Amino acid sequence: MDVSILRKNLVELLQGGQAHVSLEKALDGVKPELRNRRPVEGLHSVWEEFEHMRIAQEDILHYTLDAGWKSPAWPEGYWPAKTDEVTDQMWSDALSEFFADLQELIDVAQDTGLDLTAKIPHGESRTYLRQILLVADHNAYHLGQIVQIRKALGDWPA
Repeated sequence: MDVSILRKNLVELLQGGQAHVSLEKALDGVKPELRNRRPVEGLHSVWEEFEHMRIAQEDILHYTLDAGWKSPAWPEGYWPAKTDEVTDQMWSDALSEFFADLQELIDVAQDTGLDLTAKIPHGESRTYLRQILLVADHNAYHLGQIVQIRKALGDWPA
């Protein structure tokens, strides 16, 4: 098996844009006034979905790399607190944090000194590969949700 191809494919999967929309495209041009609007009661807003992605990705990354990491309480700790407004600062901070953590996961995938199939020493029999795939899968699902929310709000490009 050519592990370099596997690593390349994992990076492509994490970055999106292959079989599903990339985060950049899913969030491109979101109107600030619609970031926190729910299309109907019971659904999440773009902000809630994105912030959930950021929190979950951060947790998976740090759980993978840090034996001392404490995960948020389930499920409430994985969703943002209710807020009336999502400021430009909140939005840009979340984007910066998301992409910094994503890059760190990409670095893990590209680390040739790391056996991706090895069990994480503190990881309850989980592997590095499993964690990377978990993030990619989770992000892809919620990116689809974001696209649907934007469509329902009339905020998706034709």
